[in-house]
Amino acid sequence: MSNQKRRILTGDRPTGKMHLGHYVGSLSNRIRLQQEYECFFIIADLHTLTTRPDRESIGKIKDNVYEMMLDYLAVGIDPEVSTIFLQSSVPETFELNLFFEMLVTTARLERLPSLKDMANAANLDGMPFGLLGYPVLQAADILLPRAHLVPVGKDNEAHVEVTREIARRFNNLYGEVFPVPDVMIGDVPTLVGTDGQAKMSKSLNNAIFLSDDAATVEQKVRGMYTDPNRIRADIPGRVEGNPVFSYHDAFNPDVEEVDDLKSRYREGKVGDVEVKQKLARAINAFLDPIREKRAEYERDPERVEGYLRQGTERMRGEARKTMERVREAMGLYRL
Repeated sequence: MSNQKRRILTGDRPTGKMHLGHYVGSLSNRIRLQQEYECFFIIADLHTLTTRPDRESIGKIKDNVYEMMLDYLAVGIDPEVSTIFLQSSVPETFELNLFFEMLVTTARLERLPSLKDMANAANLDGMPFGLLGYPVLQAADILLPRAHLVPVGKDNEAHVEVTREIARRFNNLYGEVFPVPDVMIGDVPTLVGTDGQAKMSKSLNNAIFLSDDAATVEQKVRGMYTDPNRIRADIPGRVEGNPVFSYHDAFNPDVEEVDDLKSRYREGKVGDVEVKQKLARAINAFLDPIREKRAEYERDPERVEGYLRQGTERMRGEARKTMERVREAMGLYRL
């Protein structure tokens, strides 16, 4: 075991193209982690059904999965190093989810405030059984590849705690099958949207996408929220909490230029136009190689699907091993 890399499971629901907020919050971390750990990246299409079970939403999943794969590959997730897989194409997920449902009470799940928030955000009248069981399905996702670590933000720590409880309960009942996964709490930064009001989100129309072209980036940056009290360039402005400078800090590698802009902004010696022009230039310089790689993969959709198929087959192999251990430990009779 000492020579084997520890395993990580993390991923996303396929809801469309990814944006700068995803890069800052998770993708950049995954690129780093894939060299250090054995990484399993799940495209969690089943989880979308918990809040969007209608036929129209389901019909969009295939295209969304493809867009997510393009973004993963373009930013540098290596399908030869990491296992990228489609959740619904690993049937063992359903089986393990059922077994785990027997090991947790509804009262325990009802204590998770995030589930009520998800129901409210989706304008649901009540709590669907599937949404209440969302953390149990997550536990199946995490434990099917027998992951040791789950990178999450502080707000998702409670969900992984349910996984830890289920793993311990299973091991106590049937014998040691699963590692009890640790939470890998990173200082997951939240990137405020271009409107300066909430975190970057496709639904709020305040996002800069990894696939946006240069002209679109320039247009979005021009319209960004800045210091509302600064109506002229000669009025001293506020840098702290100003989205334009948050983006400079995240995406402009020229620290001297950023420091100079901040200094002049505080003194009322630079206009928003210059600050935003230099930000647009920095973001486009950051996105250029990503766009280039994305275009390369877009020209070969069969290769993209091949990587997803390859990762899903690899995950299925791991899933079969896990379920053999699970059934043997439980003593399930099988024909």
